[in-house]
Amino acid sequence: MVRYMEQLDEMLKLFSNAHGVSGYEGNIGQLLKEKLKPYVDEVRTDKLGNLIAIRKRGYPSVMIAAHMDEIGLMCKYVDEKGFVHFVKLGGWFDQTLHSQRVILHTENGDIYGVIGAKPPHAMKEEEKKKPVNADDMFIDIGAKNNTDAEKMGVVPGVTITLDRQYASLGNNRVTGKCFDDRAGIVMMVEAMRLIHERKIEATVFAVGTVQEEVGLKGARTSAFGLNPNVSLVSEVTVAGDHPGIEKKHSAIELSKGPAITILDAGGRGLIANENVVKWLKETAKEYDIDIQLDVAEGGTTDATAIHLTKCGIPSSVISIPSRYIHSPVEVVDLEDVKKGAELLARAVETVGRHF
Repeated sequence: MVRYMEQLDEMLKLFSNAHGVSGYEGNIGQLLKEKLKPYVDEVRTDKLGNLIAIRKRGYPSVMIAAHMDEIGLMCKYVDEKGFVHFVKLGGWFDQTLHSQRVILHTENGDIYGVIGAKPPHAMKEEEKKKPVNADDMFIDIGAKNNTDAEKMGVVPGVTITLDRQYASLGNNRVTGKCFDDRAGIVMMVEAMRLIHERKIEATVFAVGTVQEEVGLKGARTSAFGLNPNVSLVSEVTVAGDHPGIEKKHSAIELSKGPAITILDAGGRGLIANENVVKWLKETAKEYDIDIQLDVAEGGTTDATAIHLTKCGIPSSVISIPSRYIHSPVEVVDLEDVKKGAELLARAVETVGRHF
């Protein structure tokens, strides 16, 4: 068991420390391909960049989707003094970006920078009371001017990620960037390992989707092409078990098992198919897997796009509780990842009873 948890830890560290913003997920796709290849019959990348791994074992077919992209930034322009101005890719809370160190992924290789803004010493008292907007921030790469920055490879379109390394906390809890959704990626890979080793009879499409953070784009196109009988999205969800958040905003907690989505975005995103929810709840009960039920007013996932594809694909989400989502210090419990992978695998094992 100790070694098992160490392997989960190593894989999540690998994916969390890797970089791949929306539209530029190739690096993550290559890692995912290497991890999935031993457990499937075919691996390919579609026109949009989705990584599709297929294990063909008859009827019915299940699509397991986990998005590969992370929120990040992109260079918009470099001013005459060499400071880089950027746009956000995905849903950032601007204050999270202030004073962060970043990596700019140029054609010449990665270079470091820091997000700067006016220091408090130069602020008037009323300015100190106001939040700093991302529009007022910039990136300092040490360039002398815009020509110098261009020589370093920094031009409009260069992608930017936060420079933050994975680390262990207490009680099997870990912290790092982009657990949304690299933790979901790891849960999907581990589920595919279990499905393969147990010789479970069902066709499974394991899909690493692209551009989830900017519009659920890869999920929409991949689901259209695959048209599975049912779909499960492997994700993270907001944990509400820390100061500053009330249970009415999220009743989900770390270390109490994966969460099954009943509804998200107040019903504007996904209202999970009743048969899918019943299937997952019965499977969890049969195999004694701790679960939580997630009814959320905000946020949505790839399931929103998938369940509206073609004539409709019955869908839900299995999520790992995560603290501080969309920050560089997200926190998850590896035990929740383990239980989530077990639920995914057992769900595939029992899918024929329900669909």
